[in-house]
Amino acid sequence: MAWISLTLAGLLEVIWAFYMKQSHGFTRLVPSVITLVAMIASFALLSFSMRSLPLGTAYTIWTGIGAVGAFLVGLFILGEPANGLRILAACLIVSGLVLMKMAS
Repeated sequence: MAWISLTLAGLLEVIWAFYMKQSHGFTRLVPSVITLVAMIASFALLSFSMRSLPLGTAYTIWTGIGAVGAFLVGLFILGEPANGLRILAACLIVSGLVLMKMAS
C-alpha cells in the first residue's frame, strides 16, 4: 500500500507542477486551487508512505516521479524542447529510481 500511495503522490506532484505553470504565478483562480489541492494531497500521500518506507527512498522516488513526469508533460503537452542531454538526464533519473526501488 505504501508503494501505491507513493506512486500516487508522485503523480499528484506532476499535476500540481503543471497547474502551477498554468496559474501564471497564482494569478488565475482555478489552476491555483488545483495546484494547492494537488499539493496537499501529494504531501499527505507521501507522509502516509513514509510510515513504512525509509525517508531517503520515499523522498527520492517522489521527487523522481515528479521530475520525470514534469519533464514529459513539458515535452508532450507544453511543447518544450527535447534534446539529447535533457533526454539522457531523464533516463538517468529513471535509472536512479529503479536502483532505489531495488535497494529497498
